[in-house]
Amino acid sequence: MIDDEHDAHKSSTLAPFRHGIFRSVWLASLASNFGGLIQSVGAAWLMTSIATSSDMVALVQASTALPVMLFSLASGAIADSFDRRKILLVAQGFMLVVSVLLTIFAYGGLLTPWLLLSFTFLLGCGTALNSPSWQASVGDMVPREDLPAAVALNSMGFNLTRSVGPAIGGIIVAAAGAAAAFAVNAASYIALITVLSRWKPDLPARRLPRETLRAAMGAGIRYVTMSPNIGKVLLRASIFGATSGAIMALLPLVARDLIKGGPLTFGILLGAFGAGAVVGALTSNRLRQLLSSETMVRYAFLGFSICAFIAAFSSNAWLTAIGLLIGGACWVLALSHFNITVQMSTPRWVVGRALSIYQTATFGGIALGSWIWGAVAETHGVDTALVVAGISMLAGGAIGFLVPLPQLATMNLDPLNRWTEPLLSLDLKPRSGPIAITIEYVIKQKDLPEFIDLMAERRRIRRRDGARNWTLARDLGNPEIWIESYHTPTWLEYVRHNFRATHADAEISQRIRALHSGKERPRVRRMIERQTSLERTLVSPRGPIDLH
Repeated sequence: MIDDEHDAHKSSTLAPFRHGIFRSVWLASLASNFGGLIQSVGAAWLMTSIATSSDMVALVQASTALPVMLFSLASGAIADSFDRRKILLVAQGFMLVVSVLLTIFAYGGLLTPWLLLSFTFLLGCGTALNSPSWQASVGDMVPREDLPAAVALNSMGFNLTRSVGPAIGGIIVAAAGAAAAFAVNAASYIALITVLSRWKPDLPARRLPRETLRAAMGAGIRYVTMSPNIGKVLLRASIFGATSGAIMALLPLVARDLIKGGPLTFGILLGAFGAGAVVGALTSNRLRQLLSSETMVRYAFLGFSICAFIAAFSSNAWLTAIGLLIGGACWVLALSHFNITVQMSTPRWVVGRALSIYQTATFGGIALGSWIWGAVAETHGVDTALVVAGISMLAGGAIGFLVPLPQLATMNLDPLNRWTEPLLSLDLKPRSGPIAITIEYVIKQKDLPEFIDLMAERRRIRRRDGARNWTLARDLGNPEIWIESYHTPTWLEYVRHNFRATHADAEISQRIRALHSGKERPRVRRMIERQTSLERTLVSPRGPIDLH
């Protein structure tokens, strides 16, 4: 059932805290996020000291975002195929090891600009593995009605640490150097690893064999490609990431060159951005009730452009901080809304892959934008780069007139679980195939317009869930008979296709069945395709010989 957009947000902003595991993970994440932000301050400011060009400073953010763009889809497929808790533990453990090595190299004075970028790239790889499982596991911690509030709380938690973490990071870097910041980050992983190791999620038993990584990635791409609303989100998220990424990529240069400050100033500016993000997270639930999806995202683009213009023309740290307050709020409002839209539009079997593709679009935009704005700053100055970025943000908001975001609605995407594997006269194996399926309907002339419209949606759902070669044919001898047909490569894929059906998909099936005017239910035939040419074998003294 699809409800009104405003009905989707009746859950209290703090409702997810009623669930113990969410509360524990959220608190542990505060420590991890705190350390990560301190590490980011250390890396960004260290680069200003050891590099001589603006584009190298901007590449610190690009090196963190690039792995998410490159590896996120594979990580999403892994998140949907394996125990997400174990994946999170592997990712957190990997980042702990990299952070310890980064600390050792920094204390030894061995870091060069490219070596620093290599370490931040490896940390980005850990983030790429972690993020799809982390975001998808939120749905394992809270019921679906609390999911929007849980996503907003996760954003708020990150930005609570961002409001104070960077300032503390600036103090640490100023007092003890970047190596101390890296050490704090290494220690920050311990709490989250401890909580995750104790979590025992109650997950449904797996009924089918796992897909191969390649097949799982293909299924994720197919699902997103055949979901127009998700496609709109990906487009807008990539534009938002590419344009708004200028602020964070160039902020170390804003602090050093435009405001003439040091690492503490940089930390305070980051803290202002984080404080604004907390405000955005706290108000996002209410704003989603008052504003349409498109209106809220347009305001986010507009607010971020104002932030960019203030940063470009201001030489006063406090005025720039006010602009960053606005930018931080708009950052969370846009990205959390994109995230929620993807999660609420995706069933659990593919949610990790859908979120990973969303992250690929967003972080791909951020990585590309960071490189572009760094190059513009290098040749034309930081202020010019920010002005051009601000104008680009206004254009990004205007794209909404051509490609508006869908209204955020709730659909019952739980598995339908009505389908049972039929009894077969042939002894099929899971890999037997190809399988051809036909479904015969009897449709009156007066019902044809509605039937055709419904079958167009049925075609999208079938193809989205793995069907191939879908067709709809009309009997020339009896025009009331219509035959839907499609193929799957194996019997296992046919079973998997049917288990992917959701309650929302069933509404289309029920409406089609209501139009069927035959005395019996629509007739379903399941067939296995066979070649017409048979191999013949000639027996010779040396053994059988195949004749083709």
